[in-house]
Amino acid sequence: MTPPSRNPILRTAPLWLSSLLAAALATLPGGVASATSTRPTASSVLAATTRALKHESSVHVFVETLSGKTRTSVVADIGLVDSTETVTSGKESFTITVTPSYAYLSGSPSGLTTLMGLTNAEQKKVGQRAIAMKKGTSPYSTFQQNLSSSKLLHLLPPVKGTTLLAARDRKTRGFQLSWTTAASATQSRTTTVMVVSAGQAALPIRENVTTTVGRSTTTFTKWNEVVHVTVPTNTIPYAKVIPSSS
Repeated sequence: MTPPSRNPILRTAPLWLSSLLAAALATLPGGVASATSTRPTASSVLAATTRALKHESSVHVFVETLSGKTRTSVVADIGLVDSTETVTSGKESFTITVTPSYAYLSGSPSGLTTLMGLTNAEQKKVGQRAIAMKKGTSPYSTFQQNLSSSKLLHLLPPVKGTTLLAARDRKTRGFQLSWTTAASATQSRTTTVMVVSAGQAALPIRENVTTTVGRSTTTFTKWNEVVHVTVPTNTIPYAKVIPSSS
């Protein structure tokens, strides 16, 4: 297996939308109001959303980010069986596709090198093909785990430090949860506001993230719909691109 420091795919594979990182309250069963007889709080909204997410097997995610003058978009369909994600940043792009048997990575030359960390020599081996990673290998497991519906619960913040804003979202009348993440060595301070829908399923609708260098908006739609992916036919095995890998 290639050491982590020499494995660009394993080093940069985590779902982009996770780093960017996604009506008035009804009294229907399963909703926030049914969870408590008192006024909703950040804790009760998060509890209702956690319960709702446990029943969801798929979601369509769209992320639009502005960092400085660079616009980046992520379009992902995360499913129980199949998943896909396309990242576009300026003229660079790549697409990840996950099936029960293989994971695939394809993209523009600069997308594979600049965004995914391949060397120029490795990218030339790939050309116009997609890199195929077989189930049971480390690269497959990395992509499969990051594009899994089991990751949906990671959308939510901890109760501590999360505030339920007094104002409802103007467009949807959903609840607004707000929290701040302190700056770190790799990330600036961020402020996040997540809008949670009302009704029987208290699911995330939108998430706005603001930092000192930019902002991003994530929308969540098509909950629990079947995900269909297009499997690449022109492929090259991962081991031929990066030898001595598992």
